[in-house]
Amino acid sequence: MKENLFEMDSSFGNGWSSDNKAKEQKKEIETKEPQKHKLHFAREKRNGKVVTIVKPFYLDDVTKENLLKTVKKSLATGGAIKDEALEFQGDVKEKLKMVLIKLGYGLK
Repeated sequence: MKENLFEMDSSFGNGWSSDNKAKEQKKEIETKEPQKHKLHFAREKRNGKVVTIVKPFYLDDVTKENLLKTVKKSLATGGAIKDEALEFQGDVKEKLKMVLIKLGYGLK
């Protein structure tokens, strides 16, 4: 063992890191089939514009991105992924319901 622990190439053992920031652990996401989803719709106003929010989606990241892309094309609107929710520009609740039903997702 070296006398000065702060020399280059020193080892602190398991669990020690030179990074002083705590790293977030990615939580396991439980994935469900589209039919088992119970989606909720919400509408918010942000900077005077309406945003339609659909959540919770229990999908992996790649599937969620593909779903967002498909729905955005169908609705001809912009959108984004925020955690387990999809957000769409505008008040598109009724059109969004129809698209999700066609794709086989369960609604509440």
